[in-house]
Amino acid sequence: MHYFSTNRVSPHVSFRDAVLNGQPDDKGLYFPSDIPRLEADFVDRLPDMANEQIAFDVIRPYVAGEIPDGTLFEICSETVNFDFPLVPITDRISTLELFHGPTLAFKDVGARFMSRCLRHFSQDNKEKTIVIVATSGDTGGAVAAGFHGVEGIEVVILYPKGKVSKVQELQLTTLGGNVTTLELHGNFDDCQALAKHALADSELQSKVHLTSANSINVARWLPQQFYYFFGLKQSQGEPPVISVPSGNFGNLASGILAHISGLPVKKFIAACNANDVVTRFLETQNYEPHESVATLSNAMDVGAPSNFVRILEIFGNKFVDLKEKLESVSISDEVTAQTMREVYKETGYILDPHGAVGYRALADHLKTEPNSRGFFLETAHPVKFDSVREIIGTFGATPPSVEELYLKQKVSTEMDNDYGALREVLLSKI
Repeated sequence: MHYFSTNRVSPHVSFRDAVLNGQPDDKGLYFPSDIPRLEADFVDRLPDMANEQIAFDVIRPYVAGEIPDGTLFEICSETVNFDFPLVPITDRISTLELFHGPTLAFKDVGARFMSRCLRHFSQDNKEKTIVIVATSGDTGGAVAAGFHGVEGIEVVILYPKGKVSKVQELQLTTLGGNVTTLELHGNFDDCQALAKHALADSELQSKVHLTSANSINVARWLPQQFYYFFGLKQSQGEPPVISVPSGNFGNLASGILAHISGLPVKKFIAACNANDVVTRFLETQNYEPHESVATLSNAMDVGAPSNFVRILEIFGNKFVDLKEKLESVSISDEVTAQTMREVYKETGYILDPHGAVGYRALADHLKTEPNSRGFFLETAHPVKFDSVREIIGTFGATPPSVEELYLKQKVSTEMDNDYGALREVLLSKI
């Protein structure tokens, strides 16, 4: 297995080099040369398989022997050593809860897997590795926790000032040590653009070893396939419709990749908020990124989703094939809040705003398919979003890890949207 750039200019690389590079020089994204096909009876065996075995079997072809099997199995075991329950909400709709990890968000899976891969690949390096990550909410906290205290690795996080929740901000800014947090005067797209600029700066790369921990990195993106298999393991009946709250589209891209490998799925729904570039693309075939719009579901506030190019790559850029498997809807803040209130009143289940977007998109879809069932991804714990208590009056019991956060001191550095300032920070880490 090797990895090529979606821009088709940079040379092909190994899994190790794709992880260490983060992004190709031509500013594309790394993509596997082959999509592995699971053994014919793999899905039938899912109910009897441990999650760590599922994870190992799914990821092993992508690693291609560059990590010894014993070490890779240990990495997988550490990555998925928490619960992924499929929780019924109605008789036809369930939610796959992905918030039972250390930072209460689905991104714990990718961050934990990547940090352990990078630790393995960096153990013989004499120079420091600097991991740069842009976050619209949950990514930064998961990356910070995953890499905190890892010897030989420095982490630099960019987040948009005033555009993440209190809990998310505390998870970003209270670790210290090898984690540096930059509070940018701008939006997520500005943060992502600065991170990509740094990764493509050849002069900088000659002085520091820089990689990314956003989902542009294959070690962050590929393991997100795991929990789709965990969801299917717990579901019954015909292949489900799966609704994925979508911002930068890495999560959905990994689910579709799992499907091509052999995961039975009837349909994927890209559940978007007002940032609807993909929704409009599926209607018009015109891909027109725009400035991101602030919404209740802030982690999805992305106007130029990086990972959508990987979805196009999976389908060979054939719009007809893409359209057959994927639909997309845009859910307004008003409908998001209304959904949160209705579901809590009718079922007692507390949705976070991102989950509410996923639920609404799935519920509306199932109205047109009375014999179908499905689940949506609940990507983060409701306590991480101040709006939940404002909308429904509670976000349920506060996890002990969050109570501890409120006792810690925030430490961050404010920064203008200026690449020169970011470059100085990165050079200071040598």
